[in-house]
Amino acid sequence: MDISALVRAIERGRTADAFRARLSPEEWQRLGGVLKRSELRPGELLLRRGDTEACAYLVESGLLQVFVAGGPPSSHRVATISQGTVVGEPGLFSTTPRMAHVEALTRCVVWALCAARLHTLSAEAPGLVLEVLRAAGAVMARRLRDNLERGIPVT
Repeated sequence: MDISALVRAIERGRTADAFRARLSPEEWQRLGGVLKRSELRPGELLLRRGDTEACAYLVESGLLQVFVAGGPPSSHRVATISQGTVVGEPGLFSTTPRMAHVEALTRCVVWALCAARLHTLSAEAPGLVLEVLRAAGAVMARRLRDNLERGIPVT
């Protein structure tokens, strides 16, 4: 599977919550073997609050919004996610219910990274998997800090 556009998006990621996995080209190709590519149309939900899937999504292109239910999505937006980062990263660490919805604002290309496939890869490439989890954990920590600073309660 050709993941070169995804790798370029991640390498160019400049947001504070960019996914900064330090992988070699060979490691990226190996990781590509466990990723699943999906395309989203504007308005399509990628994640639903309450779901318990054990996957995260690397964003190759497009713009997504993270929002909570209870009104029009844009009025309850928690974050905007752009290319070069990850969304749903807590799913790599736990199967607790999702805390928010994630919706495509534009056409998006995302790559699913599921914990079960990552676990299988860990037998062959533990250093690669450790680096992916470190990068995902760093994104999660950054977003938690940003939300606390904005006064968004942690539930």
